[in-house]
Amino acid sequence: MATAAAASASEAEAEPKAGPEAEGEEDEAKAARARRKVLSRAVAAATYKTMGPEWDQQEEGVSESDGDEEYAMASSADSSPGEYEWGYDEEEKNQLEIERLEEQLSINVYDYNCHVDLIRLLRLEGELTKVRMARQKMSEIFPLTEELWLEWLHDEISMAMDGLDREHVYDLFERAVKDYICPNIWLEYGQYSVGGIGQKGGLEKVRSVFERALSSVGLHMTKGLAIWEAYREFESAIVEAARPMAGFLSPSDWEQTFDSQLEKVHSLFRRQLAIPLYDMEATFAEYEEWSEDPIPESVIQSYNKALQQLEKYKPYEESLLQAEAPRLAEYQAYIDFEMKIGDPARIQLIFERALVENCLVPDLWIRYSQYLDRQLKVKDLVLSVHSRAVRNCPWTVALWSRYLLAMERHGVEHRVISVTFEKALSAGFIQATDYVEIWQAYLDYLRRRVDFKQDSSKELEELRSAFARALEYLKQEVEERFNESGDPSCLIMQNWARIEARLCNNMQKARELWDSIMTRGNAKFANMWLEYYNLERAHGDAQHCRKALHRAVQCTSDYPEHVCEVLLTMERTEGTLEDWDLAVQKTETRLARVNEQRIKAAEKEAALAQQEEEKVEQRKRARAEKKALKKKKKTRGADKRRADDDEKEWGDDEEEQPSKRRRVENSIPPAGEAELGSEADLSRSSAPAAVEPPLEPKEVRVGARRRDVPKVPHDSSKDGVTVFVSNLPYGLGEPAATLRPLFEACGDVVEVRPIFSNRGDFRGYCYVEFREEAAALQALQLDRQSVEGRPMFVSPCVDKSKNPDFKVFRYSTALEKHKLFVSGLPFSCTKEELEEICKAHGTVKDIRLVTNRAGKPKGLAYVEYENESQASQAVLKMDGMTIRENVIKVAISNPPQRKVPEKLEARKGPGSTLLPRQVYGARGKGRTQLSLLPRALQRPSTATTQAENGPATLPAGATPATTEAPQMSNADFAKLLLRKKLLCLLYKRIM
Repeated sequence: MATAAAASASEAEAEPKAGPEAEGEEDEAKAARARRKVLSRAVAAATYKTMGPEWDQQEEGVSESDGDEEYAMASSADSSPGEYEWGYDEEEKNQLEIERLEEQLSINVYDYNCHVDLIRLLRLEGELTKVRMARQKMSEIFPLTEELWLEWLHDEISMAMDGLDREHVYDLFERAVKDYICPNIWLEYGQYSVGGIGQKGGLEKVRSVFERALSSVGLHMTKGLAIWEAYREFESAIVEAARPMAGFLSPSDWEQTFDSQLEKVHSLFRRQLAIPLYDMEATFAEYEEWSEDPIPESVIQSYNKALQQLEKYKPYEESLLQAEAPRLAEYQAYIDFEMKIGDPARIQLIFERALVENCLVPDLWIRYSQYLDRQLKVKDLVLSVHSRAVRNCPWTVALWSRYLLAMERHGVEHRVISVTFEKALSAGFIQATDYVEIWQAYLDYLRRRVDFKQDSSKELEELRSAFARALEYLKQEVEERFNESGDPSCLIMQNWARIEARLCNNMQKARELWDSIMTRGNAKFANMWLEYYNLERAHGDAQHCRKALHRAVQCTSDYPEHVCEVLLTMERTEGTLEDWDLAVQKTETRLARVNEQRIKAAEKEAALAQQEEEKVEQRKRARAEKKALKKKKKTRGADKRRADDDEKEWGDDEEEQPSKRRRVENSIPPAGEAELGSEADLSRSSAPAAVEPPLEPKEVRVGARRRDVPKVPHDSSKDGVTVFVSNLPYGLGEPAATLRPLFEACGDVVEVRPIFSNRGDFRGYCYVEFREEAAALQALQLDRQSVEGRPMFVSPCVDKSKNPDFKVFRYSTALEKHKLFVSGLPFSCTKEELEEICKAHGTVKDIRLVTNRAGKPKGLAYVEYENESQASQAVLKMDGMTIRENVIKVAISNPPQRKVPEKLEARKGPGSTLLPRQVYGARGKGRTQLSLLPRALQRPSTATTQAENGPATLPAGATPATTEAPQMSNADFAKLLLRKKLLCLLYKRIM
C-alpha cells in the first residue's frame, strides 16, 4: 500500500510520459507485494527476537537473512542493470572509452557528463571496485540526482552480506537524503531499516528514520502520503504481531504493551489528518474503519481545517501538475504564496521541491539562502543549504561569497573557511571580475580577524600575504586565461593601501601601493589621483599631498581642469606665495597644452568631415556622369532607328508619349510605399550600387508589363493580419508565386503584394496579407528562412512614422551565461559540423551561424547550452581549438551595447567656445540632407568652412567682411531660375 501510494504520488508530479506496458506494471506490482511481505515478516522476526523462542519463527519461515535477501530482490526489481553479452570488440571499445573518460576527468574534474558516462560503462563492465570509487569521487564534487542515488543504493544493498555492509548502506542513505528532497529515497530508507529490526536498537532505528522522513517530506502534498502510510503500516504490523503474544505475557504487561502500540497508530492517524495532503478523504475513511471508538471532535476539527487549507494550495499544486519541467515560474508563484503565509516548514519544503528541478538556477539558491540567513538562522540548516548551492552552481561567484559570509557568521573554524575559499578558486568562474569578487570577500574576512591594536600579529601577516597572493594570482592566472586583469581600477590594491594607511599607520607601504596603481594605466584618470590625495590628506602630510597633485596635473587627461582647481584651492588655503606661483605656472602651462591638443583634435575631425563630404560629392558626380552617358547612348540609338524608318517617325513619337506620361505619374510614391519607414530604406540600402547594363528587348517587355501593374496603396487597417517581408533577392522572378507556398503553411493567404520600382524592378520586399491574425503571428516564425540563398526577414507590419520607437531585434544584447560566442570559424563550417563538436561538452539546445544580409557566413556563431555549467566547461575546452586550420575563439556571449546615434548638440571647445558638431551616418550625408539652396550659394570660402568646425585664422590683411558670401540681388535669383527652366526643357527634349 505504501509503495502504491508512493508510485501514485510520483506519477502526479513527474513529467508526462507514455503509458507503461503491461509487463512493467506487473513487475512493479510484484515489487510492491514483495516489499509488503518483507515488512510483515521483518516485524514478526523482531517480535520473536524480543519476546523469546516461544514465538515459533520456523513456522512462519522467517530469518534475518531472508528479510535482507527478499528486500534486495524487491529493490532490485526497480533497477534495471540488465544482462548483456558483449563481444571482444565491444569490450575493448568500452575499455578504451573508460580510459579516455578517466584521462578527461584527470584534466577537468568538474565535467558532470563525463562522470555519469564513466559510472555507466564501469557498471556495465562489472568493475565493482571502480564503480564505487567513481561514484564516491562524483558525489564529493556534485550532488547526485535521485535516480543516481537509487541505482547506487540498490547495487550496494544487493551486495550487503553482514552488519558492516549494512552500516555502509545506512551511511549512503544518510548522504543521499542530504543532496535533495527525495521522498522515494526516504521511503526506501525506511523500508530497508525494517530489515535490521532484529538487531540491537533496530526498532528505535526504524522509528527514527520514519520520523525524520516525516519532518523532511511529510508536508509534501503529493508525495508525503506514501511516507505516512508506510510508517502507519509498520506500527500496525507491530500491533498485529503483538496480538498472538497474549499467551506468553501476563495480562497487565500484555495490555500495557498492546495499548501503547495502539496509541502510536492513533497518533499517526491524527497527525496525518491535521496536515493538508492529497487523498485526505480516503485516509479519514480508513481511520473510521480501523478505529473501534468514535473519532474525537478535536481530530475532526483539525481534519476540516486541513481540508480548507488544501483548497488554498490546490491551484498551485494543479499548476505544477499541468506545467512541464522545470516549472520555474510555477514554483516561484508557489514560493511567493508560502512567503506571505509565513510557515517556515512549508517555505523550506517548497524551496526544496523547486530546487529538485531547478538545481542549476543560481537566483533560486540565492533567494533560498537569503531567507535562511535572515529568518531561520539555524546553523546546520543554513550551512547545509550554502554547501549544496555551491556544489550545484560552482560557477556562480555570488554563492561562494555568501557561503564564506555564512561560515564566518556562524563561527566556523578558520581552516574550514580557507579550504572553502580554495575550492572557490578552482570552481571555474566564467568572468575575470568573478575572481576579483571572491578575493575581495576572502580578504574582507581576513581583515575582520585582525586586531589592529597590536603592532604585529599572525593574523595581520596572513592578511598581507593574502593581499600579495591575490595580486599575483590575478596577474598570472586570470590575465592569462581571460586576456584581462578583471581589476583595471586595482580595487584590491586600493583596499590594501587604505588598510595600511588607516589601520596600520604605514603610509610608506600605502604610497608604494599607489605608485604601483598609477603605473598600471590609471595615472590618466583624475578620480584616481584625487583618491590618493584624500588618503594623503587624511593620513599623510602636506608635502606628499602637494606632490600628488603636481603629478596629477601633469598626467591627468580626462578632467585636468578639476585637478588644477583642487591644486589651486589647496595652495590658496595652505601654501606660501612660492607654492602659489608654482601652482599657477604649472596649471596654466598644462591647460594651454590641453587646449592645443583639443584644437588639433577638432581640426582633425573637421578635416575628416571635409574628406567625407568630398567623397560624397565625387560619388555624386560619378553617378551623374554615368547617368548622362547612358542617356546619350539611348538618344543615339533612338536617332538611328528614326533615320532607318522615316515613315513611322512622327507616329513613334506619338506612341511614346503615353508611356512617358505614365512614368511621370508613377514617379509619385503611393501611400503604401510612404508608410514603409525604415524597412523600405533598409531594402534600398542593400540594393547593388552598380549601374545595370542596358536591358535586352525581352527584359524591356517584362519591365513594361510590370509597369502596367497598378500600385495599390497600403491599407493600415489591415496591419494586424499583414506581415512585412524584406531582404528578398532582387532577381526574384515571380515574388508572389515564390512566396505564396511558404506562407500558405501558416494560414489562408489573401494577397502577396510585392513592391516594384518605377522601372518595374523588384525592390526586395513585399506585404503578405492573411485572412486571420493568428496566421500572421505564425508567419513571424519564418523569419531568417532562406529564400534562394538569402535570409528572409519577416516582421510585423508597423508604420514606423507613427511608431518611431518600434524595433524588431530578436537576439539578446545582455550577458547570457549559458550561451557561447564562437569566432574565427571557417566559412565552410556547417551547423551540423559545429554541433558535433559542441555536443561533446554538454547538451546543445540551439546553434545560430551568423550571416550577412546575403546569407553568406561571417565565421561567427552562437551556441546555446542547457545550463551555465556546460557552457563554462565548453569555454575551457574549445577556446583555442583548431578547425580546418582556423584557430577559433570561444567566450561567454556578452554582446556590446547597441550604440545610439549621437544627437546634434553643441560642444564646448577650447576657450569655452561652443562648436556645433555635424554627425553623419556611416555613408556621409543621406539624401534627406540635401540642401535646398542654389549650388552657387553652397560654395563658401575656405575661411567660412573652417569657422564651422573651429576657430579659423584670417589671412594677413584680411577683414571679417571678406569672409562673407557676396550679396545677390533679385535679378541674380531670376537668372538662376531661368537657367533652371532651360535645363529642364532641354532634358525633356532629350528624353
